[in-house]
Order: sequence, then structure tokens, then C-alpha cells
Amino acid sequence: MELTKEQQEILDGSKGEVMAKVMKTLVMYGETFNATKMVPVTSRYGHIVTSFGIFILKGVFELMDELLAGGVTAKQLFSADPRPVDKNVPASLLEKIVFKVMYGPQKRYERQLKEMGLLNEDAFTCACYFDEVGNKPNKGDILSWAESSAVNYANSVLGARCNRNSGIIEMFGSIVGYVPYFGLLTDEGRKATWIVDVRTSTKPDAQLLGSAIGMKVLEDVPYIKGLDKFIGTELTNEACTYLKNFGAATASNGSVGLYHIENLTPEAKEYGEKLIFDDPKYYVIDDAELKWIKDNYPVIWKNKDAKPSLCFMGCPHMTLTELVEWTHNLQDKLNEVGRKKVKIKTVFTTAPAVLKRFSNMPEYKMLKSMGVVVSYICPLMYMNNPLCAKKPVITNSNKLRTYTSSRYYSDAEILDQIVGGKKHE
Repeated sequence: MELTKEQQEILDGSKGEVMAKVMKTLVMYGETFNATKMVPVTSRYGHIVTSFGIFILKGVFELMDELLAGGVTAKQLFSADPRPVDKNVPASLLEKIVFKVMYGPQKRYERQLKEMGLLNEDAFTCACYFDEVGNKPNKGDILSWAESSAVNYANSVLGARCNRNSGIIEMFGSIVGYVPYFGLLTDEGRKATWIVDVRTSTKPDAQLLGSAIGMKVLEDVPYIKGLDKFIGTELTNEACTYLKNFGAATASNGSVGLYHIENLTPEAKEYGEKLIFDDPKYYVIDDAELKWIKDNYPVIWKNKDAKPSLCFMGCPHMTLTELVEWTHNLQDKLNEVGRKKVKIKTVFTTAPAVLKRFSNMPEYKMLKSMGVVVSYICPLMYMNNPLCAKKPVITNSNKLRTYTSSRYYSDAEILDQIVGGKKHE
């Protein structure tokens, strides 16, 4: 790898031994992927995926102490993934005790994050690119992020450039201000090796479509045709909400860090089919394919016929548009069945900054009156509690389904179940 004079000096210790270790780690990481050079991080802010002070990450806390003791802090302020615990989220006394043990170092770790350069108290969300959060990169920005759904969204919807880095590596990039140049940072690495032809009769479920594509193309870049006729050719709030959920499913059910949608996403609009490699692989998705995907999801509940005890919505965090839409849909469904409150404990999760804005809207009181909890936590971290993992939890998130024991249902099926209506098999 060719380093600039400044980069070589940092590696040689010009900014201290600790900073030299950080640079050496990034250089070794880049060389693993045949990076030719290091390039500047140009986004205004960074993002760190490791936001949870779980006791098994002892090495991370020790690393942070070493960095801070060496006078090393982030060159750019950063947001972080969601907090793992919220006292307002339903949990038994025993579950709360386990949470207290599991995430015992949380306060210590958050103090370390603040010293390192945390953006602000509200900067805990997997969807840092929300307008309310303030960490939305520009087209062409070079990022040092690791959160899979955020990397996916930034690359695809915003046209920024970021590899699917690992936790801590992304923080090192924010500290030094450089990242290795390979993969999705390069023009060649952003070209598609798959054409995905969407031929469904109606607008496909974002979660199912993303799941199908992720499982098929794995870590490759797909160029998607036929979807624009359902979600339009402009990145409206509705389209971006759809792509948030779609992209998270491609990134978790596969390892997709970037996708292009014909006539919609910025690079596809600019370059069209020039983004496709010669002799691409081809995948057709129709109604039957999506049904087959959904019907074959494994159910890992101990009792597959158990009545759901909890419903989680918002993985990734819900947008303000989603919160408002779900509030009205839920109210209409409850009126339809003649009830005032949900029959299953239900939690909607969103970014703290979005929650603050939402709490001043009439829909917030409506949602609370229906018995729904609105929280800032990460549902995945909640489900990491071994006691919570044993519960029959339902969700409309393909990401949460993939990483936990929760069971996936479509939006319509979720509505039916949480109001006490039809139970879906």
C-alpha cells in the first residue's frame, strides 16, 4: 500500500504510539483486501456500530481507555447504534435483572463514547441518516461506518461511498481521518454483477423483496429493474422509507452493501446500465418467488403454535412517516374490530431525535392510548437476553428475524395479530 508522507509519519509515530497502532491496524486491514492506498474520510460525521456496553466486550472498554489515555479522540464527531435497554419496554423482573448484568458496563462505555467524540445525547440510532439525527452524508462522501443497514442506505440511496467495515475499524477511520481504498469506494467495485428483474403483480413487500435479493446475490451488487414502477422515480419520504427497510433486508439476509434501482437511485439515474458488468447473472422475482421465500422461513420458537407475547417494530428504526402511518392504520384496525387497545404488547422503536419530534404530535398520544410503547432501543439487543429470546416475539423486520428468534409477518398480518384478530400461520 502506498502511503502519503503524512500517513507514513503517523504510522512511524509522529502523533504518538497509540495513534501509530490505530494507523497500523487500518493499513493491515486494507492490505487484507488489496487496498492500493488510504483516502481521506470526507463525510462530516462518523458512525459507530458498537453502542452497547455488554460485559463480554471487555476488550473494547480497555481499548477505549488506552485510546483516551493516549490523548486519542475521533477526528470527526460520530453517532452510534441504539442503546440496548429502556425501562419502558415490557420485561419481567427476572429479565430486567439479566439486562442489568448483561449491560452492566453501559454507563462506563457511554462516558467513553462521549470523551471519544459522540455527536450528542440523541445520537443513538442505527438510522443515523435521518434528517432529525443530522448525520446524512452527501453524494460522493467517503465514510467510515460499519452498521450494515446504514452503510447499505448511504451507498445506495445517498450515493455516498463506504465499505461494510467491522466494528471498531470504523471508529479508527474516524480517528485517523483515512480509510483503505478498495471495494465499494472504487468505481469498479460499485458496478453490478447481477440484474434483478421485478415482475410482481403488485408493489412487493420491501422486507420480502430485500430478503430474496440478499439471499440470492449475497455480497454482490445488484441492478434492479421494474421496481421503479411501484415506488416511483423520485426519492420521496415514502420511497426512502421503503428503501430503508428493503436495503436492511438485503444487508442482513445477505451481505449487500450497495444496490442500484433503475430510474431511481442516484448512480442508476446518472449512469444507467453502464453500471452493469458484462455478462451479469440474472434473477427474476415474481409473486410465486416471494411467496416461496416467506413460506420457507424457519420458525425457531420452542412451541410453534404459541400465542405471541410481544411485537417489535422498527429494525432499522422507524421513520417519522412510518410512525404516523402506523398510528392511523392501527387506530382504523382497532375501530374495525371494536377495541381500544392492542391485545399483544407492542413496541415501536425509533431514533431519540425522531421520538422527541413525534412526542409533540397528536399521533403520539393516540399511539400511547392504544397501549403501544415507543422506544429508542435496539430490538436486537433486547432479544440478545437469553430469557427474551425464549419468548414468542413477532416482527415485520426481516433483519430482526434473521438475527434473533423472532418470527416474521407482513404488515397486514401484524396488524391483524396485535389487535386480537386473525392468527396467521
